[in-house]
Amino acid sequence: MSTSNININVTLNEQKVPIRIDWKADDSSINEFQEAKAMMLSFWDAQDKTALRMDLWTNNMMMDEMADFFHQNIITMADTFSRATHLENLSADMKKFANLFLQKFKESQQSSNKLV
Repeated sequence: MSTSNININVTLNEQKVPIRIDWKADDSSINEFQEAKAMMLSFWDAQDKTALRMDLWTNNMMMDEMADFFHQNIITMADTFSRATHLENLSADMKKFANLFLQKFKESQQSSNKLV
């Protein structure tokens, strides 16, 4: 049996707001730390039947980047759910929601720009 580590370094400002997130995985082909503007980390606690989550984003992450990040995460969760359960219809519904979410975000941005 082997072990693989994922290392995450979060640099905080004086107000404890993340200003930099760096990560590195032992099994990655990249040996250096990689910078990220946001991260979502989830664990399933089978005993309590709850998701334990850590969501962080840096102070320089733009709103459109956050919308793209959420869109891509929902799509990825749908793919994972499909592979794990073979419930393609539910996976497709998740993807429809993800695309609707991104469309509504873009519409809200266009509306905001018209007000300026």
